[in-house]
Amino acid sequence: MNFIKKSCYAATLLLLLAGGQAGAQQNTPADKMTWWKEAKFGMFIHWGVYAELAGRYQGQEVPKFGEWIMNYAKIPVATYQAYAKQFNPVKYNADAWVKAAKDAGMKYIIITAKHHDGFALFDSKVTDWDVVDATPYGKDLLAQLVAACHRHGMKIGFYYSQSQDWHHPGGAAGSIGTWDKAPKPDTAAKDGHWDVAQNGDYDAYLNKIAVPQVKELLSRYGNIDVLWWDTPVRMTPERAVHFTELLKPYPKLITNNRLGGGVKGDTETPEQFVPATGFPGRTWETCMTMNDTWGFKADDHNWKSSSFLIRNLIDIVSKGGNFLLNVGPTAQGEMPEPSLQRLAEVGKWVKANAESIYGTTASPFPYLSWGRATRKGQKLYLHVFDYPADGMLHVPMTNQITGAHLLAGNGLKLQVLSRKGYSAIKLPVNCPDTVSTVVEVDFKGEPQVLPLPMLGKLVTVSSQKSAEDKPTNISDLDPTTRWTAAAGKHEATVAVDLGAPVAIGSFSIDEPWHPWDHRSQQVQLEYFKNGQWVKATEVNTNGASQTVKMAPVTASKFRLQIKNDFAEPSLMDWQLYRAE
Repeated sequence: MNFIKKSCYAATLLLLLAGGQAGAQQNTPADKMTWWKEAKFGMFIHWGVYAELAGRYQGQEVPKFGEWIMNYAKIPVATYQAYAKQFNPVKYNADAWVKAAKDAGMKYIIITAKHHDGFALFDSKVTDWDVVDATPYGKDLLAQLVAACHRHGMKIGFYYSQSQDWHHPGGAAGSIGTWDKAPKPDTAAKDGHWDVAQNGDYDAYLNKIAVPQVKELLSRYGNIDVLWWDTPVRMTPERAVHFTELLKPYPKLITNNRLGGGVKGDTETPEQFVPATGFPGRTWETCMTMNDTWGFKADDHNWKSSSFLIRNLIDIVSKGGNFLLNVGPTAQGEMPEPSLQRLAEVGKWVKANAESIYGTTASPFPYLSWGRATRKGQKLYLHVFDYPADGMLHVPMTNQITGAHLLAGNGLKLQVLSRKGYSAIKLPVNCPDTVSTVVEVDFKGEPQVLPLPMLGKLVTVSSQKSAEDKPTNISDLDPTTRWTAAAGKHEATVAVDLGAPVAIGSFSIDEPWHPWDHRSQQVQLEYFKNGQWVKATEVNTNGASQTVKMAPVTASKFRLQIKNDFAEPSLMDWQLYRAE
């Protein structure tokens, strides 16, 4: 995007920020995404033979994700295949799984029809490496779940690893942190294989296994709502077309952005983090684990709290996205008890505050220091995370507020006070809900809020790696574009002139790595005062996305001093937020 186009883009972003999802689905039919945008909350299920190993191989715990154990431990194909003879999920109850999802407030389920180990949870006719032919269980697991979802009014989708397959000859075998990069030439060595049984022709694998299996999944189970691709290693436009052709008879099928080959799909899929500004102009969905793994791992007890998960749901919905929360069942077919406990606790909160989640659009406020907001027509739902010590909730918009009350409990009416340029709502002395107190607000007109301070402002950088790594990418609110410093540089400066003094109380940054990369940059925010640069705050980033609060400072000019020890400094997005 060049700077000439920036003013038009800025106007579009203002409309998106003010109207939530108003223009967010330009690339798909309007009715196709309606249910999905209203649903907000779904269940991801990672299940397969890897659950039998439960994160251990040859008596030792294998680090990282449980479903990647075959790759991490370099388990030979024949050795891994033998574990299927023990995989017998006799405690599997599809109706119980759907009930757990419904009780949690979830509206759709995505299950791994085939993960990277190549094992199919359905009766595939193109291979015997499936639950019917390779296990003592001998029954189609997907058929049972699809039937249960249809019985209970739950939307259902299939995850399918179209490129990586560590079992069938020719399947790709990428590694975490590399799969989303450009495909290697076909002359590349053996695609990361570690067993000669994996060697073969990649296109032959696609034609004999992946393409016919996707055809099976789409044609066999009646109405399927979502197809969730993953890890597009070696996928090219010429190869991707074999899959997109299969989708044509299913115009309402929703697909994500991970097929590869330049296919955008319908949804962006940030993994294990929430983008600071969401994805204006795109529908998106954060997928996340409840502990540290997707597939079941017996030794992983690092469970996220239910309050953390609830706030993540609110955060995501407030930015116009959906939350796809994972469960990794055991080899016996049971959901782990800690997962069920968290699902129940999340469901209790969602049930009491459902109106503030389902069918809402994104917050009209670029940022709220005390929490988040969602919108439904002329109603705002203010989600208060940090309860104000003085009991006064500042609402930074000039619109007339005609009424306010607590959403949950007894619906207590709240006093609204007019202030210069904003309103204040007097909250109860005691915090009603320490996770998120929701205040329902009625207001008149379209929300009148101050725009992001950096919107449309020129950003300058000390260096850039290429013509594509433009400084305008830093403030365009698009976490799919990036700026990177010149090759070999480990320090860089990014600066913006707001044109007039603005009180800034926080800032956010999005970075181009994944949380599991464990990469960090040292970032110092400075402001220009009395002819010199003064440090406002500093932080070691998390490599993905974060928002930093600080003591408010007022200035026209701000800059980031970035130090990166492992690569050139890089940012997807940087935003300053006004102090309230």
